[in-house]
Amino acid sequence: MRYLPILLPVVLASAAVIAAPAPALAGETYIEGTGGVIWNREETNPVAAVTVGHDIDLGERFFVGAEGFAEKVLADDTRMVWGVGGRAGARVLPGGKFYAAANWQSKDCRECSDAVGLSTGWEQDLNEKIYAKLEYKHVLIGDGEPDSDIVAVGLGYKF
Repeated sequence: MRYLPILLPVVLASAAVIAAPAPALAGETYIEGTGGVIWNREETNPVAAVTVGHDIDLGERFFVGAEGFAEKVLADDTRMVWGVGGRAGARVLPGGKFYAAANWQSKDCRECSDAVGLSTGWEQDLNEKIYAKLEYKHVLIGDGEPDSDIVAVGLGYKF
């Protein structure tokens, strides 16, 4: 795991905050679907994903969270990618969240290795339970395979 120094602090911090008893902190669980485009120096393809996660509020403005996802490049000879990670962010406008995230993900092809994704995004509430999302993710693959970039939009539901 050559990306462990990048990923480990985010995942450990997120897990520690979620596991710690903190009755004064509120949070929300969410599920979302996204679709977009993934590209590298060799090709461009559509991609779709579903994510389940939970955010914990750190006061009125900041939050951290953990999430798991399944992602599929919609092209022949690709596998479903499974991943876990953490994120941290802030509420910067009414109903809006800006965040940065890091995740580990399984490989999407037989020749690929597992990867680490680094992303940033914006979520905007459409009503009390539904939000829209825009996210950019850079996927660090290694093993001679080209890194990839993803831009995705989606809708989510908060519990």
